[in-house]
Amino acid sequence: MSFSNLSGQFQSATVLYDRHRLSYPDRLIARLAGLAGLGPGDAVLDLGCGTGMLAVAFAKIGMAVTAMDPQAEMLAAAETAAQSAQASLALVQGGSHDLTPQMGPFRLVVMGRSFHWMDRAATLAMLDKIVTPDGGVALFHDAHPPVAENSWFKTLCEVQDKYRQPMPGERRGGHRRYEPFLFDSAFTQIDGLSVTIRQPLTVDFIVGRALSMSACAPQRLGGTAEEFAARLSSALREVSPDGKFIEVAELVAVLARRANA
Repeated sequence: MSFSNLSGQFQSATVLYDRHRLSYPDRLIARLAGLAGLGPGDAVLDLGCGTGMLAVAFAKIGMAVTAMDPQAEMLAAAETAAQSAQASLALVQGGSHDLTPQMGPFRLVVMGRSFHWMDRAATLAMLDKIVTPDGGVALFHDAHPPVAENSWFKTLCEVQDKYRQPMPGERRGGHRRYEPFLFDSAFTQIDGLSVTIRQPLTVDFIVGRALSMSACAPQRLGGTAEEFAARLSSALREVSPDGKFIEVAELVAVLARRANA
């Protein structure tokens, strides 16, 4: 597996993100839509949409989805994904700081692995202005339970920590839990949903997953990208010489609404 020319092919690991990141199961999307009381045609904003995983999923179940991201490459990937799924998205280039009171209104604003990049308090304050009174905010993420099958995940984290490059603009606290920010916002009624999956992985897939993460993207690692990939591959094969692994992952959605919703 060679990653020597990846940094010139895309920005911010867009292609690797699309291929290797965990997607959100349809049943999680359906349960969240039900809990939020969404109906056909309701307006949904996917803020920090990336390659469109959530935007396309909500469009497929009949929502009117606006996909917003600061990176043109990510929006292009989201548009391609929507076309493949025969879904329709309204695309907007911009980040959380580009939100205005004139946008929307939206019945639901979703964020998948993007909230930690934002000024979280300011973002929630603006969302209070553009989310309908009966609407809400849904934050999606994934986690790896400490089960035997996930022994490879510890290896991944250990190698990543040796190479990861801090990203300009990343908020202090990283992936802190959402509740403190939500309880300090208008969206204090919090419900959680999750789906747990089990799937096979290979060494190459795990290396691709690692390189899809912003702090270890080829563009960030530069000349050490090949070294990182080789070091991680070697460490994983020490765990499983045949290069085969099992992943147990929890896909989580946190829905926050106003207390009187």
